[in-house]
Amino acid sequence: MIPKERILQLRDELHLHNYRYYILDQPSISDFDFDQKLKELQDLEHQYPDFSDPNSPTLRVGGNPIDSFQSRNHKFPMLSLGNTYDLVELEDFHQRVEKGLLGESPTYVPELKIDGLAISVTYISGKLAYAVTRGDGLKGDDVTENVKTISSIPLILQGNDYPEEFEIRGEIFCSRENFQRINDLRIQDGEDVYANPRNFASGSLKLLDPKEVAKRKLECYFYYLSSDFDIGQNHYDSLEKAKSWGFNISPWTGKPAPFSRISEYIDHIKSIRNSIPFDIDGVVMKVNDFPQQKRLGFTAKVPRWAIAYKYPTEAAQTTLLGVTYQVGRTGAITPVAELQPVFLAGTTVKRASLYNADEIERLNLYLNDQVLVEKGGEIIPKITSVLSEQRDLFAIKVEYPTHCPECHIPLHRSEGNAVHYCPNEVGCRPQLVGKLEHFVGRKMMDIQALGKETVAQLFDAGLVRSCDDLYRITKSDLLPLDRMGDKLASNIMDGIEQSKQMPLERFVFALGIRHVGETVAKSLVKAFGNLDELILASKEDLLQRDEVGEAIAQSVVDYFSQEENRKRLDFFKSIGIQWEKQTNALAQSTVLDGKKVVVSGKFSQFTRDGIKESVELNGGKILSSVSSNVDILLAGSDMGPSKLKKAQDLGVQIMSEEEYVNLIDQK
Repeated sequence: MIPKERILQLRDELHLHNYRYYILDQPSISDFDFDQKLKELQDLEHQYPDFSDPNSPTLRVGGNPIDSFQSRNHKFPMLSLGNTYDLVELEDFHQRVEKGLLGESPTYVPELKIDGLAISVTYISGKLAYAVTRGDGLKGDDVTENVKTISSIPLILQGNDYPEEFEIRGEIFCSRENFQRINDLRIQDGEDVYANPRNFASGSLKLLDPKEVAKRKLECYFYYLSSDFDIGQNHYDSLEKAKSWGFNISPWTGKPAPFSRISEYIDHIKSIRNSIPFDIDGVVMKVNDFPQQKRLGFTAKVPRWAIAYKYPTEAAQTTLLGVTYQVGRTGAITPVAELQPVFLAGTTVKRASLYNADEIERLNLYLNDQVLVEKGGEIIPKITSVLSEQRDLFAIKVEYPTHCPECHIPLHRSEGNAVHYCPNEVGCRPQLVGKLEHFVGRKMMDIQALGKETVAQLFDAGLVRSCDDLYRITKSDLLPLDRMGDKLASNIMDGIEQSKQMPLERFVFALGIRHVGETVAKSLVKAFGNLDELILASKEDLLQRDEVGEAIAQSVVDYFSQEENRKRLDFFKSIGIQWEKQTNALAQSTVLDGKKVVVSGKFSQFTRDGIKESVELNGGKILSSVSSNVDILLAGSDMGPSKLKKAQDLGVQIMSEEEYVNLIDQK
C-alpha cells in the first residue's frame, strides 16, 4: 500500500475507534493495538510531511507550543445564563415564559450545570475548524490546538447529514478521579496542589503548550448547537442528532418535560450529585421548541428561554477538636482545623484550612465549637461559620502561637503580610527537610532516587543538613541506612552527579529563595546571564527586570547577602554546578536589523527560546503570529501547515534553520 493510502486508512480507523471508545463506550480494539496504529501513523506523518492534516488523530497528543492566543469573534454571541437558588423564582421564570408565549405552556429540557469552562467549537465540512473560549461573550481566545487534544471532542464527524458550517457549545471539565490523580503526583513532586477541578480545567486550556494540555486528560460534554439554519425542530432532537455525528452529549440530560416535572429532575440530580464523576453546581432548563425560543428572544445579557437553578453550597456541622500548625520550607505557618469526622460532598472530612491568624480571629474560634464546614470544590474544606450560641461556657479560646511549634523560636510577621513565619531557617527541621525536598524535586535538580522518605532519612541520620551536603555524601555513607541496598545507593549517587548538569535557571529555582518560583528564576537567568552577576545585583537592578517586584527583589538581595548562603554557593561553583546561562545563540550582528520574524516548529541546533534569542541578538524582532507585517517565517520541522500556507499566501519569506545558520555564519 502506498504511504498516502495507508495514512488515510489509519486516520479513518483511529477516528472511528475514538468515536466508539469515547462516545459510544463500545471499544472494538485493545489499548495496545490502538497505540500501535497511532505510532505507525505518527511515523508515517513524520516521514511524509506533505500528507499532514490539521485534524489528524495524532494531534490528540499535542502539537507544537504556541507563543500566545489570538482573539476570535463569536459568530453567535455566547451569553451567560440567568440563575437562581430559589424554586419559587424558578416558577416565576416559567410564568414569564408562558406570558412571553401568550399563554402557551412549553416543555423544557433539563440538563446538568457542569462546573467547568464553556467552549464554542466550529465545524466546517465535517471537520473541526476552530475553538473559542467564552471571553466577553462577543469574542474569546482561540484555543483550537489545545481543544484538539481532548479525546471526547471529535476532529472529524460521523455520518454526512450535518450542516456545511455550524457551532456547537459545551463545557470542558476535569473528572474528580483524574483531578485527584494529578494532585497526588504534584504532592509526590513536592509541588502545591491545584485548588479545584474547575480552575484546573480553565487554567489547562490557557497553557501555551498543547502537549502539556494533552497530559491533563480533560473531557467535554456538548449542550447546544448554533447555526444559520435550525438543526431539527427542537433542542432535544438537535442533541440527539449531534450525538449521531460523534458529539459527547451528557447521559444525564433529561427528556422534554412540562414545568411541573422539572422539580423531580432537580431533586433526583441532587440525590445522586456526589456519585456523578465530575463537579456540578446546579441544573439548567431550556425551552425545548426552537420557534418558541426565537419568539422569547434575549435580553442584553441572557436568553429568555433558559435559566440555571444552582444548588446551595453543601455544608455540614461538626466539632472543632483542635488546631495544628504546619511549618513549610519557607517558614510559613499554616493553621489547620482538626475536626470530628463528618461526611460532606461524597467524602469524609477530618481537616479544614484556617489560612492564617486573621482568619482564626475573624471566626473567633474556641475548642469544641460547633462549626459549619463547606467543601465547594476545595481540596481542603474551610470553616465558614461558628455556632457560638452552642458554645460551652468554659470553652478555651484558640490563640495563634507566638513561637514556632517545631523549634520554639518566636514567630515573625512583617507589616502588611497575613502570614506568620519562623525565622529559624538554619535550625527548624520542617524548613530544612522541606528545602531539601524542594531542591531534589523534578522541576529543580531532578534527583529522582531521592524521594521524601529518603531525604528525611538522610537528614535524621545526620548526613545532610542543607542542599550542598548532598554533594558531600559517599556511597559508603548510604549503605548502613535502613532499606538502603547497593542498587538504590548507586542510583542516588548517579542522580546527584547528573544533577550538576541541570540548567542554571533550575538551580536558581532549586535554591528555594522566597518568592522565586520557576518563572521568576528563568527571568532572572535570562536577564543576568550568570550567577555571579545575579549575586552582585542590587535591588534597583532587580526591579528593572521582568517578573520582579518589590518583594521578590528584596528577597533575592537578602538571600545573597547572607554569608552562609555565599559560602554554600562558592562550594556549588567549585564542584561544577552550571553557572552560566545555556544558549545556542550565535555571534551578535545586525544581519536581521529591523526584520520582524515569526519562529515556528522544532529546531535541531537551537532550543525554542535559544533561536528566538539568536534572532534578537542579530537585530530581529520576534512576533507571535504570521501577518502582512512579518518579514520572515523561520520554519523548523513539524510546523503547522496553516501557518506555512498563510505565510505563502502573504508572500512572507520562509527561511529554514539551515538557511538561517548560513546567513548568520556569513556575518
